[in-house]
Amino acid sequence: MVNRGSSHYRASLTSRFLPRKASPYAITLYIISLFAFSVFIFLFNTRNILEEDEQKPNFSGEFQSTQIPEEELWDAPFSYGLQSCIKRTAKYKAAHGSDRYITVRSNGGLNQMRTGISDMVAVARIMNATLVVPQLDKRSFWKDSSTFSDIFDELHFIESLKRDVRIVKELPKNLEAVPRARKHFTSWSGVGYYEEMKQLWKEYQVIHVAKSDSRLANNNLPLDIQRLRCRALYHALRFSPPIESLGKKLVERLRTRGGRYIALHLRYEKDMLAFTGCTYGLTDAESEELRIMSLFLSYDSFPRETTNHWKVKEINSREQRIGGFCPLTPKEVGIFLRALGYPPSTFIYIAAGEIYGGNTRLLELMSYFPNIIFKEEIATKEELEAFTGHASQSAALDYIISRESDVFVPSYSGNMARTVEGHRRYLGHRKTINPDRKGLVKIFDKLETGQLKEGSSFSSLVRQMHENRQGAPRKRKGPMQGIKGRARFRTEESFYENPYPECICTSKGRSE
Repeated sequence: MVNRGSSHYRASLTSRFLPRKASPYAITLYIISLFAFSVFIFLFNTRNILEEDEQKPNFSGEFQSTQIPEEELWDAPFSYGLQSCIKRTAKYKAAHGSDRYITVRSNGGLNQMRTGISDMVAVARIMNATLVVPQLDKRSFWKDSSTFSDIFDELHFIESLKRDVRIVKELPKNLEAVPRARKHFTSWSGVGYYEEMKQLWKEYQVIHVAKSDSRLANNNLPLDIQRLRCRALYHALRFSPPIESLGKKLVERLRTRGGRYIALHLRYEKDMLAFTGCTYGLTDAESEELRIMSLFLSYDSFPRETTNHWKVKEINSREQRIGGFCPLTPKEVGIFLRALGYPPSTFIYIAAGEIYGGNTRLLELMSYFPNIIFKEEIATKEELEAFTGHASQSAALDYIISRESDVFVPSYSGNMARTVEGHRRYLGHRKTINPDRKGLVKIFDKLETGQLKEGSSFSSLVRQMHENRQGAPRKRKGPMQGIKGRARFRTEESFYENPYPECICTSKGRSE
């Protein structure tokens, strides 16, 4: 059945606009006008829809960032042809056997010990001494009973440095009972200082060094000494075969799951929050627990209250946060990474200990990135059993996974963050995004008060802020302006955080 009424209506409507015998020119003009009017209606409605979307409140779990090209998210920064180089200079002489010995007690956690041992290799070279394989710290916060050979490949360490320093496993039996010079070598010292320390050989055959960390200056050392530090850290201090083997397996399993991944060093652990005095976002009960813990916490052998370095006024949590001295919270990390453009499907490996607040805090990050992975999810119980109770060995697995990641992001600038960043620079300036915590706190607070909203404008602000904080080549930073005396050395960028220019150069100076 034909709907004649409808046909009659369309015909009468058309007749209002066109004459019964319309010319081709009039028909063409009519069609063009109709098309232009349709385009106008489409654009007008589209603008209204966009304006309505912009006015809608943005929730963290629904945040839509501007689409960022894959290469911008994942590719390493342009390296200008720079590569690792540790070649010895023409004047470098091979090490000879020495009947003078240096024994060392390395202090701190895994990476504090690693960089300290590398320093002591260089010190032994300067002082023309035989280095006894260092003893690892068993008395500090971590209370790890691991020996040197549990964590490192001891034979490889000795053999790979034989041209530089003579290294032995133990002090000769005939020297075990002789008097030793027990020294706390001055921090950040140069070659001249250790040349003076050679005077000790006149009275002693053995020098015992009580602490190994930060024994050498970051800058103004001979090129051969700086490159020796790199050979020691990046080549000689290889992890033990069980650690290297499992670390490699875990990286492969991560790649099988998600392909590319971010390694997030999330320093939101109880000890770190207590140590820094950072309580933002915590309950009153949690803040009080951390305050009490902070009075007795020291990463070395003694509680903070009995250590001169920590006899300071009570830490002001708000001032710490505003100054950028606090680790980012899990929620802040989620906001940060989404603003940079990483999609919710991104796989993120958490290189850290137990997160303070447990699942409650972790869910704040997972609302942005559900694919959060811990080593316990990609390793079997049997594989991890050998590492139980050995914090440094477990940290070594995190180090390997972080070193090999497509992107490394530290939420706080601690020893591991600095050492991993330096290693990734040495390996070709792999992408390392170092959050501007001081700058981020300002805009996070504006989000909190409603002055800013998550969206494309916020994303652009965060990305612009971190444009030059992604691991691209740059020379190591010197001391802060206005700081005088030995205190200025503490403000210098660590040699192990950025070994450029001494250990990174053009292809002409490539490693041997």
